[in-house]
Amino acid sequence: MTYCSVFQEMSVNCSLWQENSLSVKRFAFAKFSEVPGECFLLFTLILLMFLVSLTGNALITLAICTSPALHTPMYFFLANLSLLEIGYTCTVIPKMLQSLVSEARGISREGCATQMFFFTLFGITECCLLAAMAFDRCMAICSPLHYTTRMNRGVCAHLAIVSWGTGCIVGLGQTNFIFSLNFCGPCEIDHFFCDLPPVLALACGDTSQNEAAIFVVAILCISSPFLLIIYSYVRILVAVLVMPSPEGRHKAFSTCSSHLLVVTLFFGSGSINYLRPKSSHSPGMDKLLALFYTAVTSMLNPIIYSLRNKEVKAALRRTLGLKKVLTMNR
Repeated sequence: MTYCSVFQEMSVNCSLWQENSLSVKRFAFAKFSEVPGECFLLFTLILLMFLVSLTGNALITLAICTSPALHTPMYFFLANLSLLEIGYTCTVIPKMLQSLVSEARGISREGCATQMFFFTLFGITECCLLAAMAFDRCMAICSPLHYTTRMNRGVCAHLAIVSWGTGCIVGLGQTNFIFSLNFCGPCEIDHFFCDLPPVLALACGDTSQNEAAIFVVAILCISSPFLLIIYSYVRILVAVLVMPSPEGRHKAFSTCSSHLLVVTLFFGSGSINYLRPKSSHSPGMDKLLALFYTAVTSMLNPIIYSLRNKEVKAALRRTLGLKKVLTMNR
């Protein structure tokens, strides 16, 4: 199929209207570049990051699940985070890779809504999970004598359920709110996935309420967990500074450093993308930031946690060793 025929088909799809709502039934993602060499380079880099992210997060989840020594609150939340990162990348990256190497850049209205829901679900859940992990570290360092009772299995399960539930509710609400609008054309999304602002930009009529809703959700679901993380680390810092033992201070800082680095990467890119003024947005910068927190951060998370954590590295070695033994026995 030639590019012209694909373009004609997309044009026909974009002109399909529902009888009463005058809504576009299909969307198309903008091209990354008109230069084939650049698209191939991007495809190679993003595919590599995707495979590293999937492999790393899957191994961490498997290592935690198969190692009784890691059945603690900190690693329970880390396993949740790794599962979340797998879903996060699988929601966005495969369609992005397809758009880079083929002319089939279209997506149905229902497919776009589904992608937006899962992207929002995983993004909001990650914000809440990172806050829960900071709270866990705060309890472990500031109240070590009461840690096992305050962070028991029930509390950890409730924090995880609240995190996932919040993501699900926000995802359903935002997706329904945006796709209840009319989309009268053009149908090209100036992005590589169905993120909220680029899709909202294609809607007909007044979208000020939707823009306000996105900003309020960003304030509540990005700023609130981030402030809780800051509060937790202020308490941790105060507790560490009064520790008499240099070894204790070093261990406490080492325990928190991986999480703090992940928080900085994720919240930094997300805040710049969703909390800066609308007038300062540009498609190129938005795509770069989105690529960072969907592909780069998801790839770095397992590397950060495995390289800086002796327990995780030991569990990974045991898991990989066990797999090797089972393979040889077969």
